[in-house]
Amino acid sequence: MNLDAPVSELKGIGKKTEELFHAVGVYTIRDILLYFPRDYISYPDVKDPADLAPGEHAAIYVHITRPPIVNTKSRLKTAILQIGGQAPSHVNSLRCQAPSCGEVEKPEPLAGAKAPGGAQELRAIWFHQPYIRSVLKKGQDYVLYGRVAEKNGILYLEQPLIHSPEQYLDLQKTVQPVYQLTKGLGNNTVKKAVDQALSDCVSDDETAALRDRLPEQIRQKYELCGYAYAIQNIHFPVDVNACIEARKRLVFDEFLLFLLQMHLMKEQEEKTANHLTFSKESILPEIIERLPYQLTGAQQRAMEDVFADLRGPYTMQRLIQGDVGSGKTVIAFSAMLEISLQGYQSAIMAPTDVLARQHANKLTAFCEQMGVDAPVVLLTGSLKAAQKREALEIIRSKKNALIVGTHALFQECVEYANLALVVTDEQHRFGVKQRAGLAEKGELPHYLVMSATPIPRTLAIILYGDLDISVIDEVPAMRLPIKNCVVDPTWRNNAYSFIEKQVAAGHQVYIVCPLVEPSEEMDGENVIEYTKKIRDRFQGIATVGMLHGRMKPEEKNAVMEAFLQGVTQILVSTTVIEVGVDVPNATVMMVENAERFGLAQLHQLRGRVGRGDAQSYCIFMQGKKANTENERLSILNRSNDGFEIAREDLKLRGPGDFFGIRQSGTFSFQLADVFQDMAMLQKASEEAKEILAVDPDLAAPEHFMLKKELRRMAAQSASGERFHI
Repeated sequence: MNLDAPVSELKGIGKKTEELFHAVGVYTIRDILLYFPRDYISYPDVKDPADLAPGEHAAIYVHITRPPIVNTKSRLKTAILQIGGQAPSHVNSLRCQAPSCGEVEKPEPLAGAKAPGGAQELRAIWFHQPYIRSVLKKGQDYVLYGRVAEKNGILYLEQPLIHSPEQYLDLQKTVQPVYQLTKGLGNNTVKKAVDQALSDCVSDDETAALRDRLPEQIRQKYELCGYAYAIQNIHFPVDVNACIEARKRLVFDEFLLFLLQMHLMKEQEEKTANHLTFSKESILPEIIERLPYQLTGAQQRAMEDVFADLRGPYTMQRLIQGDVGSGKTVIAFSAMLEISLQGYQSAIMAPTDVLARQHANKLTAFCEQMGVDAPVVLLTGSLKAAQKREALEIIRSKKNALIVGTHALFQECVEYANLALVVTDEQHRFGVKQRAGLAEKGELPHYLVMSATPIPRTLAIILYGDLDISVIDEVPAMRLPIKNCVVDPTWRNNAYSFIEKQVAAGHQVYIVCPLVEPSEEMDGENVIEYTKKIRDRFQGIATVGMLHGRMKPEEKNAVMEAFLQGVTQILVSTTVIEVGVDVPNATVMMVENAERFGLAQLHQLRGRVGRGDAQSYCIFMQGKKANTENERLSILNRSNDGFEIAREDLKLRGPGDFFGIRQSGTFSFQLADVFQDMAMLQKASEEAKEILAVDPDLAAPEHFMLKKELRRMAAQSASGERFHI
């Protein structure tokens, strides 16, 4: 079997089904084998309807006395069963009291009504499936498995799967996969395709398509199962333990290949010679002397690392990792100033227009403070045509320009005179393509990444394997620690009174809500209604702004600019301000429904205040009155240290939920989670170093399959295709 053959070569996959697979990123046989389940079903014992609870997945025995009704008048074309009664004696092996079911004449029976035989009333409902009427045969027994939902006090099974009692008993002996789907693509279709691909590929034969890429020595060292076994049991595990073993092996593979790729990339980049020639002495001593404040020891060490890299033999690839408010920006500005004084260009990229403008203003002031006359140019997508033409001309002609912008900095129309330094944040970290694009323009700049995500240093070293790392683990002495409190809604009026006093003292306030607008699915404060409430409460006292992600870019820019300039005193927002501008006058951060946010996110939000000379405060408002304090909020209440919070976050995550784990973020793996699987990540990191220490080119026969896989990944990455590890 050729793993690169199109998925249409599998039986039963025609053109239409092939297009559906393409919609979920499956193009080849390899893709379908590596299209891992998003979740699993381990079928439970059949339950009595009286024991059901909303939100759980449960199985119910039913005996069909009359076929289900089909509500043809409904826009949803629903098929409905009303369930009640007692189980016949021949299903005792299912360990349940199974009800019978009959036709429902009225779609909404009275809440709390009891069905014949004393069983609790229950409904089963299928949307868009009127054919259920012909599937469920009169006089037959079935087991329905699905999610228990509740509406208007009535319980019902939502879109349940239908099995015969015998089929269900067989299913209880297995763990069944659940795949990420798209409209028109059913779970059974994916299962059949995977099963067929596995039957063609999985074999004990060493010449099989799924040959193991790990040497036997490594598998034994870390007690890992074989690759073919892992692929088989991640899809169709013989039991839960087999699934755990399969995941362990595939997670190790993901980490090892990623780390090998990162190390090899770093080796290649380190061989790129530093093409800059500096004719003047470094300005670093003068910068340190002229700053109106004293750098922390960590800041000074990071500054020295960067300046040494700029004059080193190879182009810089460095990460500056520091907590919110730790003073990373001054390091970036200082490096840009050094580059400008040596006659080269530098560029710093910000995530938003507003932050880019603030960077440009601060950089201009920094140049004036240091007595340097150099052009500072701003390039963002919101510039008018004439402004953009002027900015592009300066970038093209001024060889010592300090350039500030958004992603617009790297459009094809931008021609740099001699770009020597690029500064980005972790959210806009360059990939291979962006670096290659600059290289094609004749630019081989130094590269500096700024990260405000405080993760343990050992983890940072592993994940940012292609970058050298400097850590700023001290907060500037002039920064007053933020005072925190965790309260429930009964304290809200006190919070508003406190906010009123802060506004009267000339300060500004952030209020963060989890939702943009009211939601039927989720409880919580929403920005639109909350803003109206706050405007009424603070009428004549403060001007209130509103910000959320659904607003147009120009609207968001205007709102943030008004807050930055002090035109508005209170800003009600979603988490779009998590990575935001520096407003030193903001002294209060109030987070509604704080229990709904993650630890790291709450810490980032808190980092929006405490940036000026005045004492700042953070109010974490729990959505519902609680007898005990939320553990995450308790950690935030006692500590402002981002690194400590990161450590506690790891502890709270614990092993995580095994099934269905998908983490989003900078490092996107199919199965692995860098926090949950940190121990495995460290083992993979150690193994990658050992492999490269003895075989840096992966030329040894035992590393042939690893090298082959890395080449495949590199080829697909270069072509822009999605690739699987």
